[in-house]
Amino acid sequence: MNYGLLALVAVGLSLAMTFAWAVQRKTGASGWIDTIWSFAIGIGGLVAIFFAEGAFERRVAAFLIVAIWAIRLGSHIGSRTKGGGEDPRYAKLVEDWGSKASVRLFVFLQIQALCGFVLVLAVYVAASNTAEFPTALDIVGILVALIALGGEALSDRQLAAFRKKPEAKTEVCEEGLWRYSRHPNYFFEWLFWCAWPLLALTGPSAWSWASLLAPALMYWLLVHASGIPPLEEHMMRSRGEKFRSLQRRVNAFFPGPRKEEA
Repeated sequence: MNYGLLALVAVGLSLAMTFAWAVQRKTGASGWIDTIWSFAIGIGGLVAIFFAEGAFERRVAAFLIVAIWAIRLGSHIGSRTKGGGEDPRYAKLVEDWGSKASVRLFVFLQIQALCGFVLVLAVYVAASNTAEFPTALDIVGILVALIALGGEALSDRQLAAFRKKPEAKTEVCEEGLWRYSRHPNYFFEWLFWCAWPLLALTGPSAWSWASLLAPALMYWLLVHASGIPPLEEHMMRSRGEKFRSLQRRVNAFFPGPRKEEA
């Protein structure tokens, strides 16, 4: 375990989120926060992989997976933000915080930097796996990561296409993957982080268990903290009974069969 490298990554993530705070305060566009967060984790992960001591082939695979994830997600959020879309979750937080918004947002983003460090740690532990590559778990892990990347990209594309329709201002999206989960993009983002324990746990390192923190943390963030709860609160305010009807018929997170309304 290269503690010096991890400390450098931690400082880098903290500085990146300080920059994200400054950008939000300057522009008022909260979407840049998650854009910067995505790219910062990607860069931190790539640096960690480069200096990891695992099997070369595993490090190459991890490098490519992280690069694809960061470029796709960061570009998607950045493009949406540039187009004028505001993130209702951050907008509500800033509104609720009132005169203390600047200080509280700064602290909030430093917590995000800490969460990002947990994700980079999982990537580093997986890339430090010295076991021969590929094992059966490695192959499963790579497949899980690719399915997650494809599923999240498809979800985002389907939602973007829906938002261009006139009815999007008053209706809820039930097209494609959105027919089977109210938040398929969140599900596939969580699934992506499930791949890293599969790439890490075949190794002899006593730190392999740390890779399990990434999917656990991401599930808690998306399902119980900064993901679904504030977004669904916004949707209930803006769509009312139409969204409550969707809640009765479609799973919140895990894709599954649609239910009949009582």
